[in-house]
Amino acid sequence: MFQTIGICGTGNMGRAIVKGLVAANAIPADHIYLYNIHRAKADALAKETGAIVVDTPQELAQHSQALIMAVKPNIMEAALEEVRTALTPDTVLVSIAAGVSLEKLAFYTGPETKIVRVMPNTPAMVGEGMASISPNHNVTQAETDDTVAVFSSFGKAAVTDEKLIDAVCGLSGSGPAYVYMFIEALADGAVREGMPRQMAYTFAAQTVLGSAKMVLETGRHPGELKDDVCSPGGTTIAAVQALEESGFRAAAMKAVIASAEKNKSF
Repeated sequence: MFQTIGICGTGNMGRAIVKGLVAANAIPADHIYLYNIHRAKADALAKETGAIVVDTPQELAQHSQALIMAVKPNIMEAALEEVRTALTPDTVLVSIAAGVSLEKLAFYTGPETKIVRVMPNTPAMVGEGMASISPNHNVTQAETDDTVAVFSSFGKAAVTDEKLIDAVCGLSGSGPAYVYMFIEALADGAVREGMPRQMAYTFAAQTVLGSAKMVLETGRHPGELKDDVCSPGGTTIAAVQALEESGFRAAAMKAVIASAEKNKSF
């Protein structure tokens, strides 16, 4: 694991990474350094987690063996300009910005920079994140393994070819929003049938959680697991028919594709 980690940007994803690292005890909190142009946001996260706030982007880079750039794509170039001169040959620059390629990142920082492009998601906050890891040719296997370890400490992470990152964005990057909408819709249906709303949210969320664990822990095909629930002539197959008639699968596929296409446009 990296000895020190810097987080440039403490918005939703930056917060998720810091809170995930601290909750997992992956690295001492006082080895995590924070910078945000709006210092109050970094101070609030530091108070919550025990991380250290620094005054400038350059200071952040100087302290960080791995420097995670958790800023929006439209300000990435300006943010990298702030840290570029403080990067050392051993610094691993980690970008979580959608749509900013390894080639662009190297153009902004120099051809010798060690760069890893990561696409994480916000369930990192509760230790159940999913992240893709795409290193450039300057990053060693040990540094790639360390990056995987960082993002695996609060969920799962896998090394992927950069050409798959648009699909990753559409699936796991944006996917939590689709799942939250699904949970809300399931709960609305139960409320329509008379269940109290908070109870409905609990039943819906636990059902999604349990079903996801069945896929991950059994290794069985989702369709096979679905078939297990669908008794002949029963309630579940009637519900599945209703979903199919409403274009459920096509809508989910279109959501992933729309997000992926948007990621390509940045």
